[in-house]
Amino acid sequence: YWDALVQKGIRIIWLMGVWKGNPECAGKYCFTESLVEGYRRALSDWTTEDVIGSPFAIDDYRFNPDLGDDESLSRLRETLRHRGLRLLLDFVPNHFSADSGIVAAHPEVFLHGNETLLREDPEGFFPDDRGAVFAHGRDPYFPAWTDTVQVNYFSETARRFMLQKLMEVAGQCDGVRCDMAMLPLNDVFKTTWNRVLETGGISPPEAEFWPGAISAIRSVHPDFLFMAEAYWGKEPVLLEQGFEFTYDKDLMDRLRSGNVPSIRAHLSAPGETQARSVRFIENHDEARAVSAFGKERSLAAAAIIGTLPGIRFFHDGQFDGKSIHLPIQLGREPDEPVSADVREFYERLLSITKDPVFSVGRWRLLVPDHSSVDRILAWEWRDGDSLRIVIVNYSGEGTTARVRPDLSIQGETIEFRDLMGEGIIRKTRREIEESGLCIECGSYQIRVLAI
Repeated sequence: YWDALVQKGIRIIWLMGVWKGNPECAGKYCFTESLVEGYRRALSDWTTEDVIGSPFAIDDYRFNPDLGDDESLSRLRETLRHRGLRLLLDFVPNHFSADSGIVAAHPEVFLHGNETLLREDPEGFFPDDRGAVFAHGRDPYFPAWTDTVQVNYFSETARRFMLQKLMEVAGQCDGVRCDMAMLPLNDVFKTTWNRVLETGGISPPEAEFWPGAISAIRSVHPDFLFMAEAYWGKEPVLLEQGFEFTYDKDLMDRLRSGNVPSIRAHLSAPGETQARSVRFIENHDEARAVSAFGKERSLAAAAIIGTLPGIRFFHDGQFDGKSIHLPIQLGREPDEPVSADVREFYERLLSITKDPVFSVGRWRLLVPDHSSVDRILAWEWRDGDSLRIVIVNYSGEGTTARVRPDLSIQGETIEFRDLMGEGIIRKTRREIEESGLCIECGSYQIRVLAI
């Protein structure tokens, strides 16, 4: 399995759900009406035994005993390292499982409420067995995650505790994908918990959490990778605070809308931003791409994210064309037939993009002429004499693309091989210089041209 991924050019493996959860928490919080409806849609024969709880309601950062023994994770990491693969695991900074033993052992780490807040917002707060009131984890725009307990990031004690946990995680992997990484930011935390903080007379600390935490980890593990799940325009802030990469959900949303000028405008951001973005069209939170986009458009979107700078982020089952979104609380997935044409498409795409030019080359956005500007997306990758020109008709109608690549080669006649279609296209240098490179593109057709 790992060898097959290496052959596709995959370099990082993110495993979700390796940390110990709390079965009691799943039984108490994971059978709400909305969750059960999601279970029914995804898995028609589901049973209560299939509900294992959210992988983000962590009891503690110890290996999940349902997956193996204490040495399983280190053995897996060595297996991946032997193949040149880096292991990425979750760090969930905002909260722990509401029933975590850490709550009783270290109550000072968590955000406390009071009886008034509990009475006014019973979904946002909960009492423990000794009558203390704690806040459930949440973000400022949605209801609380009732299976979690909120870490108090305005407490230095809590920050030291979370840094210790992060250090423990860093000793077991090569990087972390930080869940909802913007929630510990001082301004976000204050917005989310303003009333609680005012009630408790809690003031924000002068420093942010992430810069010091990331610096401390890298003093021990210099090559450790930090990836932020981030939204609400907080991506630049997190990059500035030390993260190497941040989610690019904005691109996924624009790809779903299908507005080509909007997508191009997003890709016109400075090159540093592009190189530090995490591109995806589906994940555990989002609908499956073939369902959300339609199969044909999903493949065009996959070619777009698969040939851009940054991290190209693929989801388990995406290569097989799976269409059913699985709620994260389920421990079993439905049987789905493999889509042979989707699998063949990804095999070809990834065989092309594993070429070094797509990672070490210089990327440049190409703007088509006005006749196709609403349908065509294009860019080039160059590394020395190696050139790849990517042209995607991101529309349901055929069109002609005219782009102007950087042709610093000899010869009056230039042959392009279409790596996605194996055809040969011949153009004269004079024609390209005068009128641009003219290419016919069918509905959602993808061209990857090599000289």
